[in-house]
Amino acid sequence: MFNYQLRPGRKKEMIKFERKGNSEPQITIITAYFNGDRYIDETINSVLNQTFPDWEWIIVNDGSTTEESIQKLKEIEKIDKRIKVVSKENSGLAATRDYGANLANENSKYLFFLDDDDLINRTYLECAYWTLQTNQEAAWAYSDVVNFEGEEFKWIKWFDSETEKEENLLVATALIRKDDFFEVNGYELREKAVNEDWNLWLKLLAKGKRPVRMNFDGFWYRRKLQNSELQRSKQNRKRALEIVKQTGKQIKGKVEAFQYPKQDYNWELIQEECTQNVTYQIEENGKINILMIIPWMVTGGADKFNLDLITRINKDKFNIIMVTTQPSTNEWRQEFEEQTIIYDLTTFLEKKYWVAFIQNLIKQYRIDIVFNTNSLEGYSMIPYLKAKNPEIPIMDYVHMEEWYNRSGGYSRDSSLVSSCIDKTLVCNQNSEKILIDHFGRNPEEVGTVYIGVDEKKFNPQKYEKEAILKEFQIQKEENKYIISCICRISEQKRPMLLVEILRELKNRRQDFIAVIAGDGPMLEKVKAKIRRYGLTEEVVFLGNVKETEKVYQISDLTINCSIKEGLALTAYESLAMGVPVVTANVGGQAELIHSEVGVVVPCMQKETEIMNFDYKEEEIASYVQAIDKVLKDLENYKKNCRNRILNGFTIDHMIVNMEKQLEELVTHKNQKKIETGKALANATDICKELITKTYVAMMGEYEWLCNQVNMKYFKGIDGYHYDSGYDYFETPMGKLRLKVIKITKKLHLYETIKSILRRIRKS
Repeated sequence: MFNYQLRPGRKKEMIKFERKGNSEPQITIITAYFNGDRYIDETINSVLNQTFPDWEWIIVNDGSTTEESIQKLKEIEKIDKRIKVVSKENSGLAATRDYGANLANENSKYLFFLDDDDLINRTYLECAYWTLQTNQEAAWAYSDVVNFEGEEFKWIKWFDSETEKEENLLVATALIRKDDFFEVNGYELREKAVNEDWNLWLKLLAKGKRPVRMNFDGFWYRRKLQNSELQRSKQNRKRALEIVKQTGKQIKGKVEAFQYPKQDYNWELIQEECTQNVTYQIEENGKINILMIIPWMVTGGADKFNLDLITRINKDKFNIIMVTTQPSTNEWRQEFEEQTIIYDLTTFLEKKYWVAFIQNLIKQYRIDIVFNTNSLEGYSMIPYLKAKNPEIPIMDYVHMEEWYNRSGGYSRDSSLVSSCIDKTLVCNQNSEKILIDHFGRNPEEVGTVYIGVDEKKFNPQKYEKEAILKEFQIQKEENKYIISCICRISEQKRPMLLVEILRELKNRRQDFIAVIAGDGPMLEKVKAKIRRYGLTEEVVFLGNVKETEKVYQISDLTINCSIKEGLALTAYESLAMGVPVVTANVGGQAELIHSEVGVVVPCMQKETEIMNFDYKEEEIASYVQAIDKVLKDLENYKKNCRNRILNGFTIDHMIVNMEKQLEELVTHKNQKKIETGKALANATDICKELITKTYVAMMGEYEWLCNQVNMKYFKGIDGYHYDSGYDYFETPMGKLRLKVIKITKKLHLYETIKSILRRIRKS
């Protein structure tokens, strides 16, 4: 659930930079100010918090009339030497913005118009700067939008120049090339409240100028319900539409935008530079600065480890900057951004520039350790990064080996570049042994750090069972047990085996309810088999539950059928909540689940047979017997579960161990790895070729992930997703639907038709 209260700028987190030489501003921020003292403090914070410091800020006082507003401007100008306040007579928003643009430093390349009540994400200017530097054909860059305060919703629109003529898909705030802005004479309009920003975009499109749409929540638009520029524009809508319609007629042909995420790599040379050399670095802070490379920020055990690490680590000793490398809607991004600075490369940058950007971050943040976990792209970059930075140690964390995925998964990827990795950590001793025995890793360079669980959050004393049963609408008889399974409903978790176990269990006893919490690609198949086996009365599907502690609270036993785990987060959580576990003997499960807290069942299926859903009767029976064993002596099992966690498997234990590993890397550097880096410095072409081969090998998967993200955001009129996703309206049927949309909107019938279609489908 997106939290609209977690807006940027609500607190000051200013990063202090040191500059090399006399660097000129690259960006001129322009703010039209009129009696804006109420909200501007948050706007100021959101600018001062920017990770890109090469800006100047011109605040144009457009004839403010209150003493409080005029006094506020005097205070603002003293905050930072990069801020300049100028005043003029009131002339409206468009004229004021043009006035500020004409005062921009002659060396600045870009203009950024930010209203005095709006906010920007900490990395907005930096990401927009880099995307325009690397997309030289583009004239301006903008992001997806969060609307907050008066109304709360996200504005995520696929850009289409034809649609833009009829409906403004964009917002007022964007980074614009200064030369292109002046080529179209800026806003130019001198009437007030006539959608001047929409008209500007149309003027740029009429000149064939292309935009970049960055796919992250970079801009926060304050939707005041009263006395707002948007409200005034609506009141003046007839005149505004006359102006934009006239400008729209000047657009000849379709103008394509650069829109992220997108698959854009095709054997191109990996670029080592894509912008000016770094002219600034963070000030020396006495901390160990860590660059983490991860795939994404979604619901999952590995992602929870990443979040726990950046949340709990001692911030007086460590500073973490994070990069993500796989396209995703990133449901957990807000939680991550509350703890650290996030750069999602997929949302603003072509892949051929990724390594240059990361190398830039290493200099910018004075990085002491590069830490990769579960990013295949990250592994491909490690030799290059080591060649460029031989003194910087590299660490990785592997959650499990997957023999059905690249014959070992990330364990194999890690071992491929192990000569450049100073320390590999794993989440269980079984995986550590496999790295040493199977992949031939040096035992001194491999170690185990258990991921742990938050025992304060997962505490059964905090939750009331009856209230949760009511919330989940579960009617439970007193003599019935609840057996739960919390997992992603995918092949790895073997949900079809769970169904077979429940079928056999019902043949033996009728005193249970099975609760399945999770979502995934196999969910519908599982539901179908449950119906076929006549188990609908015994099984409750909860879908994806964020507060999993509630599921444990109503459970008497949890079950894990996975064909592969590192050491499942659900096992930690279940024990912390005092609930015993029956689990397959995979990964490090047996290192946590011993005979006093549950039962470990042999896994009788090879990992390479993951798609085989014909399970052995012996394996099914072993689970049923284990369930019977635990339920027979349930209270004794429950007594031991929570103590198992408190005695060494909490997040606090994990953090202590991780901090030791990180400090050890910096204080006792491996000279052999340093020499390896120096030797690779003469072979960076080979290192870049490794990156190339990885990107090419991932082209299909990366494009699929891009399509998944785009299909989630962009739909047809009837709400269905289409295989072609965002390209749907380029098809003949799509073009017809687009015409229908435009006509029905003009006739004010669009929402009515959608409502009718929904009712028809439901019936």
